[in-house]
Amino acid sequence: MPAVLWFRRDLRLDDNPALLAAVARSRADGDGRVVPLFVLDPVLWASAGPIRQAAMVASMRALDASLGGHLLIAHGAPVEVVPRVVAAAGARSVHCAADFGPYGQRRDAAVEAALALSDISLERTGSPYAVAPGRVVKGDQTPYRVFTPFYRAWLAHGWRAPADQCPSDVDWWMPIECDGYPTAPALVGTLLPTMGEQSALARWDSFRVHKVAEYGEHRNRADLDGTTLLSAALKWGEIHPRTMLSDLDDCDGAEVLRKELAWREFYADVLHHHPASVNTSLDSRFEQMVVDEGGAAEQRFTAWCEGRTGYPFVDAGMRQLLAEGWMHNRVRMVVASFLIKDLHLPWWRGARWFMSHLRDGDLASNTHGWQWTAGCGTDASPYYRVFNPVTQGLRFDPNGDYVRRYIPELHHLQGASAHEPWAAIDGHTEGYPDRLVDHAHEREESLRRLAALPPRE
Repeated sequence: MPAVLWFRRDLRLDDNPALLAAVARSRADGDGRVVPLFVLDPVLWASAGPIRQAAMVASMRALDASLGGHLLIAHGAPVEVVPRVVAAAGARSVHCAADFGPYGQRRDAAVEAALALSDISLERTGSPYAVAPGRVVKGDQTPYRVFTPFYRAWLAHGWRAPADQCPSDVDWWMPIECDGYPTAPALVGTLLPTMGEQSALARWDSFRVHKVAEYGEHRNRADLDGTTLLSAALKWGEIHPRTMLSDLDDCDGAEVLRKELAWREFYADVLHHHPASVNTSLDSRFEQMVVDEGGAAEQRFTAWCEGRTGYPFVDAGMRQLLAEGWMHNRVRMVVASFLIKDLHLPWWRGARWFMSHLRDGDLASNTHGWQWTAGCGTDASPYYRVFNPVTQGLRFDPNGDYVRRYIPELHHLQGASAHEPWAAIDGHTEGYPDRLVDHAHEREESLRRLAALPPRE
């Protein structure tokens, strides 16, 4: 009998344990056919935002090409679509990678129950992580809330070697008519990189050969191409972190990148154990934080979203987000700090804006990256995370190249002067706005509000 392979966040053929399990099951049952299924879930599609929708469609197209045009795209609620495809195929099993997100777990439980009515199994093999959330725990079996001890335990736990390559002779099969690709929104002024497994692997090969040795030094430099640029590929599973970790074994300077991959796994683990943290602070005391409201606060939020705060490093990051659906990670921390600590707006407003505009929008990483900056999440150090947007710019974009790349109103300012246009006679002559707030004053106000929170129990 055929088997159904349900693609979700694993849009690749190689190093895909669920794919190998589906192939093995179909061949063991004497059929050999595999139905490669992608369910266009209206819940996830509607919540993605135009940039992530376009990225997903591009990734789906790349996967479909790898399958020789045999990707079965079915639109609708998975709890209805998956049993319908199984019935049409006469399959006895559905294979997928485990999902550890709050919605994904609810969805899979509902699909599993629906399939069980017909004595069909939902078999989860592998996950989007090198070490699945929930596996790394403290000696008392409770989860970690601080990264460094998690990282040590994660390393000690270890991970499997990459799975075998996809067999070249899989009999991909569509038992019903494909519903076709969703209409990808037109992205005015936003450029997406080439998506798909082959592009991700090529980017990774180039990076590990030419740049990984300098990653520790260059990863925070917003003006340099010093990062992997694989966050979107990891989001869609075009490459598995296990593949990257395996390759890092033979690379000089790999420890810093290994830690960055571990941060992604740490945040997935935190969200797994604390699903309510999507909308509420991990440290519940911060739910009492005084935040600004009213017309002036809304105007400041709009200025932040549009990259018009008057602080060049912040505005360059926000304009990069709008132009590319991506933002350098160091700049993400700075713009988040500015929204929370300088504009005194709640972290979740920024997190939602990011999720609606990031092509790599990962719920766990985004949520807990914002909470880390706010001080209400893991590794809480709120008093030390009031980033100065000027000094951060001078340090991580020393010649102002990153700022000028995204802010044409500052092209006329040379070198580091682009970070302080108010200090130049002609700094604002091209239409760049004045500073929205005084950072030194707002820093003191932020610390005052933090000090007013009730003590930690």
